[in-house]
Amino acid sequence: MTLKETLNTCDKFASSNGMQLIEVSEGKAKAQMLVQDNHLNAGGVCQGGALFTLGDLAVAAAVNSHGQLTFGIQNSISFLQSAKKGDTLTATASETYNHPKIPYVNVEIRNQDDKLIAVMTGQGYRKKDSMPYDGLQ
Repeated sequence: MTLKETLNTCDKFASSNGMQLIEVSEGKAKAQMLVQDNHLNAGGVCQGGALFTLGDLAVAAAVNSHGQLTFGIQNSISFLQSAKKGDTLTATASETYNHPKIPYVNVEIRNQDDKLIAVMTGQGYRKKDSMPYDGLQ
């Protein structure tokens, strides 16, 4: 299985909430979701936790793209504007610093009109274990 297939299958929380990886390359990833009723908060807009999970999925793919098992140790998100039901959101992650133990990633979450919805940073911790997969895409 490719890394994209592995994470789309094994990340049960993200996949059960309609999120999937659409692109993975070395140090980069894109995850996408369609905002549906189950993503809305009491104010009728996309819940922050849904945005966070989408960004975290992209971070996971970017940091694991080097074949070494990496877990998130810190993420920070800033919500810039609301997403609404029917929006297609894409989280684009790019590894800014490929440190051998603690990689650093920047993420932009945009809607289908290319409006910036949120920005996120993430750090991971690389384990000694490998992250087995057959290819990135």
